[in-house]
Amino acid sequence: MTLAERLRELRSQQGWRLKDLSERSGLSVPYLSDLERGRTNPSLDTLQTLASSYGVSVNDLLAPVDFYGERTEASLPKGLAELLADPTLGKEITPEWQQTLARIELRGKRPESKRDWYEIFLHLKRVLEG
Repeated sequence: MTLAERLRELRSQQGWRLKDLSERSGLSVPYLSDLERGRTNPSLDTLQTLASSYGVSVNDLLAPVDFYGERTEASLPKGLAELLADPTLGKEITPEWQQTLARIELRGKRPESKRDWYEIFLHLKRVLEG
């Protein structure tokens, strides 16, 4: 998960708009938008401000972020991580499919259960590999 994805995820988990986060953090909406789009990188002070706004530590804010560009198990959404760990169902999902699934988001929300992720995988596989 990239830092931009993590910031967007935290905000959507709270059900906040950029304006809501702006009011809580004192950061401008355009700047927050640029952060969530990966157009700019925050300073350490900004990371602290954002972490405080979300009520988490900077460590918790950054924990799922992989700064090397690869997704780690900790950066995967919960249900997807459970699906990949499943000894039967997880075998079907290649690293390429894992990367594809990890990017799925609808209106800032992600599927939550292992079953939801598996159904999305089957549907996409059917459509794309038809």
